[in-house]
Amino acid sequence: MYLFKRSSDLKKHLDLVRKSNKSIGFVPTMGALHNGHLSLIQAAKKENDVVVCSIFVNPTQFNDPKDFEKYPITIEEDIKKLNDASTDILFLPSVEEMYPEGLTIGKNYDFGNLETILEGKFRQGHFQGVGRIVHKLLDIVQPHKLFMGQKDLQQCLIIRKLLIIINSTVKLVICPTERESSGLAMSSRNERLSPIARKKAVAIYQALEKLKHDFGKGLYFLEGAHEAFENLKKQGFEPEYVDILTLEGDNLHHIDQPPGNHTVVAAIAAWLDGVRLIDNMVLQGSL
Repeated sequence: MYLFKRSSDLKKHLDLVRKSNKSIGFVPTMGALHNGHLSLIQAAKKENDVVVCSIFVNPTQFNDPKDFEKYPITIEEDIKKLNDASTDILFLPSVEEMYPEGLTIGKNYDFGNLETILEGKFRQGHFQGVGRIVHKLLDIVQPHKLFMGQKDLQQCLIIRKLLIIINSTVKLVICPTERESSGLAMSSRNERLSPIARKKAVAIYQALEKLKHDFGKGLYFLEGAHEAFENLKKQGFEPEYVDILTLEGDNLHHIDQPPGNHTVVAAIAAWLDGVRLIDNMVLQGSL
């Protein structure tokens, strides 16, 4: 596996790859890699000749500085996992490499209502930071395909919009959420949970499963969402939202009536043991 820390060196290498008519798949990460990330690497390997993975904990997408400070850093373990997965290239830049202009100067993107609901509502400025770093990474890597996981569904939709905004031909591939045997969605943040909290965290997945079951039975979905919110509170969570939405194009909309043929998604965000966890599940249709 090649490891690059400077964007200029990576660009030169990838120019040679493109001249050989080889396709490039890209998996952007913030490290603390788990099997969810590695499943994205495998998906990229199946569809491309060369796979690039980046590890960069992006400071501009953390609206809470304490959350940024606590984000797990496991570089040595990450490199071993990527090597074992036969990743072709790792891009491991510094903050100075990615933000030579400084952290306070940057473009603003019009992501529409995605910045006002769910994660956008509770993490103001988060998606501008996501858009800014992904735009930079795409300019450097210039991949044919970009691979992201469904667990961060709203982020995937933001990137879909970004690709339109910057007139990019990159194809976004959204891969299914990888889960632990309990059903808990794999996340780097899970490592910060105590053993007891990790067992309890599966309640988020169970709430989504119940919402899907009840939705399929035709039961009133908004009442179910409220019940799930209250049940999580009773179990010691601090839920921020339990929402059911329709996916129309690249936009999510709250619904208060039967959704017809639209794709329907349930999404949950909740704090447990000082760790913020998110998950989602498609109730109807497909992404």
